[in-house]
Amino acid sequence: MALASFPAPWRVITLALCLVLGMPVWATPAAGGTVLAQAETAPPSGARAREGVDVGRNSAFAKLVPADDIEAAATKQYIEMMRTAASQKTLVSPDHPQLQRLLHIAQRLIPFAYEWNPRARQWKWEINLFRSKQINAFCMPGGKIGFYTGILDQLQLTDDEVAQVMGHEIAHALREHARARMGKGAATNIGASIVSQLLGLGDLGRTVASYGVELISLKFSRDDETEADLVGLELAARAGYDPRAGVTLWKKMQAANKGAPPQWLSTHPAGTTRIAEIEKALPLVMPLYERAPKD
Repeated sequence: MALASFPAPWRVITLALCLVLGMPVWATPAAGGTVLAQAETAPPSGARAREGVDVGRNSAFAKLVPADDIEAAATKQYIEMMRTAASQKTLVSPDHPQLQRLLHIAQRLIPFAYEWNPRARQWKWEINLFRSKQINAFCMPGGKIGFYTGILDQLQLTDDEVAQVMGHEIAHALREHARARMGKGAATNIGASIVSQLLGLGDLGRTVASYGVELISLKFSRDDETEADLVGLELAARAGYDPRAGVTLWKKMQAANKGAPPQWLSTHPAGTTRIAEIEKALPLVMPLYERAPKD
């Protein structure tokens, strides 16, 4: 079923019906022809293949929720988080050496984000450091980055390893994983009540509001996590950070999460799985790293 043949409002309904009924969804690429949604089209004959990793297109479900709405919700939540952290004195000061270190790494990574998502050029990128024992970091839609001191202190990360973490989190935002999750939820809701939704799509607007409070702690699928690993690996390599640090990073993560279940809460690829995927991708990104300028 080709979505491009339907008027915009009906595309949402059509996609929802296909989701509920288990029918294949087809999308028409700009160059013409028909491919499965999210599938990568073959390059034109004679075209030079792109260097780096290949993770296909962003999810078609992301189109069901306006990017502006998601980014506005993320900005609002980030501001609230900053305000709370400041009041609890857990927000690290701008001149702190660790935050300055993060800023420097981010400034090297961000220019390579634009190829993955043109909207990233207009994002008001921001990075902050929070005092917490959590071994975690995030990048919300719109380029709002946060690191917890726990991941830096407990894992004793090198700059190359920090770049892997930051590239991974940025990749979630660039690939619009949160937006796709919300879009899929919206399509499911519309499909479940398709008769009452034929003349209005009010559930879409409510989806953004209902998910907005969860953007920082949103859990992604194992496929999303693997994709973010690979895109982050490339971002770091292009910025001049050794992609082999992805392996050492996940060895440290494994050691820090010895009590975690084999497939880490069933939504994150296990450390051994991630390491294998990273090692498989190294030949694709090492040439980028070798040519990249270094500090």
